[in-house]
Amino acid sequence: MSLESVRQFFAERAPEIGIIELSESTATVALAARAHHVEAGQIAKTLSLKVKDRVILIVTRGDARLDNRKLKATLGAKARMLSTDEVVNWTGHPVGGVCPFGLETPLQVFCDVSLRHYQEVLPAAGSINSAVRIDPETLAKLTDATWVDVCEIPA
Repeated sequence: MSLESVRQFFAERAPEIGIIELSESTATVALAARAHHVEAGQIAKTLSLKVKDRVILIVTRGDARLDNRKLKATLGAKARMLSTDEVVNWTGHPVGGVCPFGLETPLQVFCDVSLRHYQEVLPAAGSINSAVRIDPETLAKLTDATWVDVCEIPA
């Protein structure tokens, strides 16, 4: 069902973007990078967070880490990661397939500026073996995302 909601999302908003389905798992950044033959940074991971009483998504490059200081300064409060059950309940997507497309519940989406390092990124597409190839600006536009700087990039 999750993959189907993403399929519907793209059919309505960007039919030119195709969903890639693989036979192997792409549930982690390392697995996805290996399966798609790209560097880890090019995998766009979607983090599900609770800030005060709201749930948000942050899409960042795969090798980036959240900077709690930047995150708190940007969002005005500390954030915590959602539990596996909360992720599924809020997004409708399984952990390892979470993406900002075809969400169960409308959520505010933020894109970290680290994504702009790449011309094309690969976020999951609602299952642990699916993805889309998309440029970061289109990703942000399709999800009404706000650009933020809340991550650290490894040296």
